Amino acid sequence: MAVGKADEPVEIFKARSDKREYRRIVLQNSLEVLLISDPETDKCAASMEVSVGYYSDPKGLEGLAHFLEHMLFYASEKYPVENSYSKYITQHGGSTNAFTSSERTNFYFDINADCFEEALDRFAQFFVKPLMSPDATTREIKAVDSENQNNLLSDGHRVYQLQKHLSSKDHPYHKFGTGNWDTLEVQPKARGLNTREELLKFYKENYSANLMHLVVYAKDCLDKAQTLVQSIFQEVPNTNRSYSPVTDQPCKSEHLQILVRAVPIKQGHSLRLEWPIIPDLTHYKEGPSLYLSHLIGHEGEGSLFYILKKLGWATSLSAGESGSGHHFSFFEVYISLTDAGHDHFEDVVALVFKYIHLLRQAGARKWIFDELSAISETNFHYQDKSSPIDYVVYVASNMQFYPPIDWLVGSSLPSRFSPDIIEAVLNDLTPQNVRIFWVSTKFDGNTDSMEPWYETAYSLEKITSSVIEQWMEKAPDGNLHLPVPNMFIPTNLSIKTVSNKMNFPVLLRKSPYSRLWYKPDTLFSMPKGYCIIDFICPQSRSSPESAVLTCIFVWLLKDYLNEYAYDAEIAGLGYWISGHCSGFEVTVSGYNHKMRILLEKVIDRITNFKVEPDRFFVIKELFLKQYQNVKFQQPYEQALYYCSLILREHSWSWNDEFEVLTNLEIDDLVKFYPLLLSRTFLECYIAGNIDSKEAVSMIQHVEDALYKGSQPLSRALFASEHSSSRIINLEENKNYFYAAEGLNTSDENSALVHYIQVHSDEYIKNVKLQLFALIAKQPAFDQLRSVEQLGYITSLSRTSDAGVRGLQLIVQSSVKDPRYIESRFQAFLKTLETQLHDMSVDEFKKKVNALIDIKLEKFKNLPEETNFFWWEISSGTLRFDRIENEVAALKQITKTDLINFFNEYVNVGAPKRKSLSLQVFGSSHSSEFKLEKVDPVEPNVVQIEDIFCFRRSRPLHHSLKGDLVHLKAHDVDHQ
Repeated sequence: MAVGKADEPVEIFKARSDKREYRRIVLQNSLEVLLISDPETDKCAASMEVSVGYYSDPKGLEGLAHFLEHMLFYASEKYPVENSYSKYITQHGGSTNAFTSSERTNFYFDINADCFEEALDRFAQFFVKPLMSPDATTREIKAVDSENQNNLLSDGHRVYQLQKHLSSKDHPYHKFGTGNWDTLEVQPKARGLNTREELLKFYKENYSANLMHLVVYAKDCLDKAQTLVQSIFQEVPNTNRSYSPVTDQPCKSEHLQILVRAVPIKQGHSLRLEWPIIPDLTHYKEGPSLYLSHLIGHEGEGSLFYILKKLGWATSLSAGESGSGHHFSFFEVYISLTDAGHDHFEDVVALVFKYIHLLRQAGARKWIFDELSAISETNFHYQDKSSPIDYVVYVASNMQFYPPIDWLVGSSLPSRFSPDIIEAVLNDLTPQNVRIFWVSTKFDGNTDSMEPWYETAYSLEKITSSVIEQWMEKAPDGNLHLPVPNMFIPTNLSIKTVSNKMNFPVLLRKSPYSRLWYKPDTLFSMPKGYCIIDFICPQSRSSPESAVLTCIFVWLLKDYLNEYAYDAEIAGLGYWISGHCSGFEVTVSGYNHKMRILLEKVIDRITNFKVEPDRFFVIKELFLKQYQNVKFQQPYEQALYYCSLILREHSWSWNDEFEVLTNLEIDDLVKFYPLLLSRTFLECYIAGNIDSKEAVSMIQHVEDALYKGSQPLSRALFASEHSSSRIINLEENKNYFYAAEGLNTSDENSALVHYIQVHSDEYIKNVKLQLFALIAKQPAFDQLRSVEQLGYITSLSRTSDAGVRGLQLIVQSSVKDPRYIESRFQAFLKTLETQLHDMSVDEFKKKVNALIDIKLEKFKNLPEETNFFWWEISSGTLRFDRIENEVAALKQITKTDLINFFNEYVNVGAPKRKSLSLQVFGSSHSSEFKLEKVDPVEPNVVQIEDIFCFRRSRPLHHSLKGDLVHLKAHDVDHQ
């Protein structure tokens, strides 16, 4: 139960597995608050949702709401030091961010529990008395412009803005919400407006307590949390501004029955069909769009996607509600087309309408709704506990739209079957209401219009319902039909008894073919499990050909399994197959009741793999487009690629792999498949609600399928074939750099990735590096991004590659070239040196304790625990007690130790500093790139001209895999 304005009790429905307590309160200033008490949490969090977004931007000040979101982070009257809020959050183990959407803006943070009270007070000042200085205003307009620059070449942003552009000009849906230098600086100034004054005015008019919803996630009891919230947030001003949601529709008749051809940045073809509909918010208990998206987006046999895939016309399909407001919404079907699908565009559109016609003829089926409802109920009551920061954002976003009883549920629990409501939405999905967006690079040069904000080329024509009906008459039938009942819905959700309360995984079973690590669930009491099998195949990455063929094999496996495994995915049991440098990895996770059925199907597909010619060519085409689109990656992503190519022993260039791919034929894969699996070792981990006997049986089944029989598919690896991923060892006191022009000549952005290689896995050095990163992360962001405005994408973080730890700075900029950014990072390090020396002992101890709190944060769910232990297993370190040992090491570190570490490994000129600078020059810095090629190289600076010659010239770091041969299996009682 929760409390209303006075003594009104308010029920808040929660999951059966949820042990947290909830209370709704309304402060005297009309701020509505949900308090959450979780005594078990290590992190506390808060989220404030303000019922205003870019729909409220004044005309001629596009992006003002988004710009205000940025500005509130700077400073407040109570905490006037610039960026002190973000610094406090980051240096006490937390994170913070915000987002602006059409009708709401959300601010949120999390932090170590013992620092929550001050953090919440600092957060509250966003909404009490923020300071928005003229200097900060100008700098942050540049940051917004930089953010927009990064979005200009994003096809997702471009097509979405085109959809909005082709709507009523007097409707807020039509607006451009991000903002840029022109909309926030140039144009307002030309009209005699002061952007800062407009910003203050917008804040005063819109940021009123009665339009806010706050969620506070505390470790304390509800009473104490309530007292804290009341004392802090009562000061938020309430101007009693009335909320006026947009009620009219964005699309008039002229915006319907349209066919839009648009040109994307990346190679490929896609199709979007959308219809204006009544939002599901209006009928969230009936869930009409949820019901229809389940059927139209289904991927099982007889589904729309199944037929399109069988015809070779599509590689993916999704369907559901999008672009929703309080009173309007769209239902969208998105299809990624193959070249053949593009050529059969009319047939694809016709099949979409044929499937909708099938649903209309069939009528709303109660058994389908009941199945959806049952799955939704199981998923709600057995949901994994999420991080506090994700949870508060989710709940705060629900508070504006749902009554308190459903704040934790939202629209995730449809419970009332209403054929009339479902069919009313279905009846909106007609040729008379459709908007078709057909996107392809083949339209380049054949368009006649330009969207103004992203300059997307397009052409528009009207398309009548009679034309679509003619397409439907000509299109193939394909045997479309409704799905059959889902066999993967779990019916046994019992929790197994664990007699051995083990804290760490044990080596349960060992054979010449595999190792099985096992860890039963002793923390979460969920009917879920994990099974990870790493297929170590020496042939998988022996050449560019083998690397590409392994990837195609993995994609074809997933392609073949798709229609069978789709029901499992809907029912909460998923699988994933991914390639890596030593082979490929199979993961099955979710409800454990029918996990073995899915696992055995996956293994059957692996062991009985056949190359289907039509699917081979579809996947090859998909891969070819991916390689062609490499040049459209963000510049910082290109720099990261060069970093990986230089460092990793078994890595091949995009160009080599693309050349190989171009010439691959079916027979190449037919010959490669038996070679790939001819010698294999299985590294396995099973965890969760699965007993040890069943775990052994599952892996025995996999072994039997691969290694047994008269003609076994696989054989055990020779001792000499066990290998691991290793990276090159950079030379001390050397600064290596590699410079390249950006692959996309239309992209003005440049990027710098500055990598400092520090050490192999070792507790003492690990924690020194972690502590330094914790201290330096926010100051680096403040100086390079906020003060110097070098680029919107700016981050300093730790790295771990093949067990080798390091630091990595990433900056992407349209205003400065990589060499200049490099010089500013070096200057920052010198400034940081002074700050480290000036830090008080007390402040240093606070930083150490903050890192200890981060390390001691408990696993919240099985996926978190599994990821931690599997990382130790797959990397070969097997340090399952790492947390305890690193905490013990942290407690021994002094300020002098940290300064010595910084001066030895990180600082400019440090004797053991090993750095690698990856510089990608955008089109706006092409002249600087030419200078880079001819300027003399400074002492201790080494330019890498040929990546592969350099890689061959350097020694490798040792492998952390070590000697695992002599590990012995543990006996575990079979529960």
